[in-house]
Amino acid sequence: MASMHIKSGDSVVVISGKDKGKKGKVLEVFPKAEKVIVEGVAFATKHTKPRRAGETGGIIKQETPIYASNVMHVCNKCNKATRIARKILEDGSKVRYCKKCGEVFND
Repeated sequence: MASMHIKSGDSVVVISGKDKGKKGKVLEVFPKAEKVIVEGVAFATKHTKPRRAGETGGIIKQETPIYASNVMHVCNKCNKATRIARKILEDGSKVRYCKKCGEVFND
């Protein structure tokens, strides 16, 4: 299991694939599969059948997981796609920060 550079709730931009350039918020992270679900990116069409009386079936569009290596964190301060670095503060806690402007991300 690899360490993920993206966490749930992060703002990201897609850097490769059919949705390249789209920005969104990470909704869910799957560390074992190294995939993430990003809001408004990588839609798939799902056909649903009504299961109970009164329920409607139809065609639903939903987000599908994409590889975490295809997304890059967007810094809130400098508004640029950036790599994430980690450092240990004086009190011993680990934090993630922007490699471009040094802004510390809230985890």
